[in-house]
Amino acid sequence: MTDTAHPETPADSNAPRTPVQVDSTTDYDELIEAHDLVLLEFVTSGCGICASMEPVLGTVARSAPGVVATVNAGLVPDLAGEFGVRRVPTLVVLKDGIEVERLDDGFQDAATLVEALETHADR
Repeated sequence: MTDTAHPETPADSNAPRTPVQVDSTTDYDELIEAHDLVLLEFVTSGCGICASMEPVLGTVARSAPGVVATVNAGLVPDLAGEFGVRRVPTLVVLKDGIEVERLDDGFQDAATLVEALETHADR
């Protein structure tokens, strides 16, 4: 799929165009191994802001480089602990498995998240 909105940004040709769910540390390890650039969102059940981020993440997954993934911090506490998640939603941009940016101050719009991914994409 060609990214017509941002033709200067190479798309990860095997990146899903919808957010993926990470249900275990094994899922996370496989995600990081398969993709160089990842936007990882930590959520919890019942979080209203997290729920409002769902359509935004769908837009980001379709228009930005890399892959978008969601982790329920309550169901994968080891991963939430590894990232020091203290509030949700917490969004972490990972490049080659290393945290390069974090947004943990509430709702984020699609433009902000696309820009975060484009900033760290290979050019």
